[in-house]
Amino acid sequence: LSIVVFALVSVIGFLSYAYQGIGKFAAVLLPWGYSPETYGVILMIITTIYVILGGMYSVVFTDIIQFVMLTIASLIIGVVAMVKVAPEQLAAAVPKGWHQLFFGWHLNLNWQDILPPVNQKIASDGFELFGIVWMMILFKGLLVSMAGTAPNYDMQRVLATRKPREASFMSGIVSVALIPRWFMIGGITVLGLVYFMPQLKAMGPNIDLEMLMPYVIQNFLPVGAVGIIISGLLASYMSTFDSTVNAGAAYVVNDIYVKYFNPAASQRKIIRMSYLASFGIVLLGIFFGLMSTSIHTVMQFIVSGLYGSYTAPNILKWHWWRFNAYGYFWGMVSGLAVALALPVFFPSLNMLIGFFIIFLISMAISIVVSLFTEPDDVEVLKSFYKSVRPWGFWKTIHQQVVAEDPQFKHNSSWQHDLLNVAVGIVWQFSLVLLPIYLIIKQFDALAVTLLISLVTSYFLKKNWLNRLED
Repeated sequence: LSIVVFALVSVIGFLSYAYQGIGKFAAVLLPWGYSPETYGVILMIITTIYVILGGMYSVVFTDIIQFVMLTIASLIIGVVAMVKVAPEQLAAAVPKGWHQLFFGWHLNLNWQDILPPVNQKIASDGFELFGIVWMMILFKGLLVSMAGTAPNYDMQRVLATRKPREASFMSGIVSVALIPRWFMIGGITVLGLVYFMPQLKAMGPNIDLEMLMPYVIQNFLPVGAVGIIISGLLASYMSTFDSTVNAGAAYVVNDIYVKYFNPAASQRKIIRMSYLASFGIVLLGIFFGLMSTSIHTVMQFIVSGLYGSYTAPNILKWHWWRFNAYGYFWGMVSGLAVALALPVFFPSLNMLIGFFIIFLISMAISIVVSLFTEPDDVEVLKSFYKSVRPWGFWKTIHQQVVAEDPQFKHNSSWQHDLLNVAVGIVWQFSLVLLPIYLIIKQFDALAVTLLISLVTSYFLKKNWLNRLED
């Protein structure tokens, strides 16, 4: 039940994020003059009807079409940025050191003569000691990855695969599929830095960087391309929206309604309940979206605060044999309670720091509760250990398994896996940098990054892809 509660809170959080984003986007680009809140409600209701009536096959098929449209839109924006912005223009719009990839303990980017509110924003967000911030981001990413797939549409896609090898493919292809989006993000950023600066200065201390994308679309794209761009961005919104709503409705229907209230429900009742669940989840997303101050606020809560409650119990379930269902439940619930309380009682707290506070509290409660309650059934643990062969603290179970089956071999490849993780991080980072270096026309850095990407790709093919087991 705790994982269902977490999944629903995260789904509602993502829908609040979608409400904020699509409302601001539509208010600038659509001609009817409604407020962002009104546009957000209208578009989310229309998309909800599409999700409910579309059916599984049509939603999957349109997701593919939407990905193609988003890719085309991303390439157009990136190419426009390359044509419109010369390296000299970009250099004049950013402080010294902005182009450099590497950094020290301090960020050392002085925006005082260009856009003073940025200095205030860096200080208020706690990013001046960027070396420490970067280490926290890296450590957080590793912890979240160790916890496994989050209970959203990503988990559903992994579980829908037939073999572990296919599940690995599904997870790995995400990094490649995101390349066009980085091209779009880099293009919008570069165009905004060079051409949107007067508007940003006019905003004073309350700069709204979320207006960059509508400004770029309105002012820099050829007429014929605007429709493609808007369609592509709306397609991106719809493909994420439908997957999120479907995931949330599935949890409500299968894990709450059928499991606890109506186990004998007919297929017709289940379908009707899924309709109601979809509408209910969307309405909650709109409600919390109305209360949030910005897109950034919602996303920070999801990726930093909320995931702190999920990470600790889900790391322990893979790596410690003594962890049990009681520890999992109370670890998740306590972490989720802290995640929801922190923004209320400490609204100015950096959510990256909040992640580690939530993580440590959830971890401590998970361990204490597990030690003070009975362990899970040993036969279940042995079956899990033999089929998954996890890393970590499994010596007690390993000894029992070997006593029954002397031919059993434990997972001895953890050093090899750790090396693949390290190389994989470099590989993923290179895929992000490639389109950005291309847009800002740093061709020497682009060549080095391309070489790194090719070398790490070859390494991962030989040492990860070719060794995947069915």
